Amino acid sequence: MSEISVLDLQNLRHLIGGYDTSHCKMTEYANEAKDPEVKKLFQDAANSAMKNKQDLMKFL
Repeated sequence: MSEISVLDLQNLRHLIGGYDTSHCKMTEYANEAKDPEVKKLFQDAANSAMKNKQDLMKFL
């Protein structure tokens, strides 16, 4: 595997942190939602953010 630059590491860290924040927020919104459709929308968004975070972690 080729080396990753410092700039790439900083960008990965920024993106991973953003997806982690999104996952936490979407999970909280889903927990607070009363409407089942809205709850599912937030749960799907939380799952997507977690998947994106995990995919990016593979580069580390």
